[in-house]
Amino acid sequence: MSENPLFLPDPNDEASPLPGRRPVADAATGEVAAAAVSQGLPAPWVARTERRVLAVLFADVSNSTALYAKLGDTLAKAAIDECFERILLLLAKFEGRLVKTIGDEVLCVFPTTDQAVLAASEMQVAVAERRFGGESIQLHIGLHYGPALVSVNDVYGDTVNVAGYLTAVAAADQIVASEAAAVQLSAALKSCVRPVYRAVLKGSGRETTVYQVVWSRSEGELTEASFDFDRRLPPDMGALLLEQGQDVLEVKAERPLVRIGRAPGCDLVVDAAKVSRQHLTIQLRRTHFYLVDQSINGTWVTTEGGDECHLLRAEMLVSGAGVISLGCPQAAAPDRRILFRHDRRSAFRLSDAKAEVLRFPTPRRT
Repeated sequence: MSENPLFLPDPNDEASPLPGRRPVADAATGEVAAAAVSQGLPAPWVARTERRVLAVLFADVSNSTALYAKLGDTLAKAAIDECFERILLLLAKFEGRLVKTIGDEVLCVFPTTDQAVLAASEMQVAVAERRFGGESIQLHIGLHYGPALVSVNDVYGDTVNVAGYLTAVAAADQIVASEAAAVQLSAALKSCVRPVYRAVLKGSGRETTVYQVVWSRSEGELTEASFDFDRRLPPDMGALLLEQGQDVLEVKAERPLVRIGRAPGCDLVVDAAKVSRQHLTIQLRRTHFYLVDQSINGTWVTTEGGDECHLLRAEMLVSGAGVISLGCPQAAAPDRRILFRHDRRSAFRLSDAKAEVLRFPTPRRT
């Protein structure tokens, strides 16, 4: 066990005090503390939150939608769980810690970028060399290095958000790392990364380089990355907020798909005769939001500039702010219009309530 653990000791463990460490106030942890107090629950770990410099890594299943469609929910989840079990067995080798899973994605932290890059590379090898549930699974991985707010069992902050963003822009079988992570690598591992993109990362405000980790020998014929033209990645524009009356929904990495329609099971219910039961979805794909109409009468979208367009069994990119009207132009039914706008906070921001914290798997012989 490292003498500098990645997480703070459990506050219920009196044998592991933390003398001389000052708590760091933060909006996210403050919300958790307030919620705990309102329910009469103790939240001692919130007060123990502090800043640590870490390498943060997300590993996401690239083809999960197709996998669920082919195998069905039960078998697809079993295949993904088996895949996660295999890659999580590698963490202890590199002093890594599993923080939590979010859907088909795992969040891990490491003391150094060398350990994170080596772990990410072995994860890709471990997944590439076998099948799960009879199917091949691909991962895309993003990692960043920097200060994060660390508690007993979670991490927060811009470093985590940036790692999530980099994972979203990574392709299947790819590992991408921030410049902050790449410059921390040892000389030996710096030879295994190459610059591929430019990006303005959330929280920094400046343009930086994004690197690809070359983890496979089969990547000998890599596409040449030319910086003779604009290679800036689309930025993290923040989560998309949907508002109808008192109802507010947030579309972001944790909730990448929202269903809107007349059916009671929709995430946002609009009860009107011209609204279809499953009228539309709004989806986060990588860094962009798309409205997909599935209705009989169509959807009207009004942009900030005042232009209104009719969408019928088609999709469109949603950005900025505006109004969505289901089944008719917004002027014909202003009471049921849905407002949309971007949140200033990251679309890859995680909330504690959505997390599923898993125990380390027990190594087993295969």
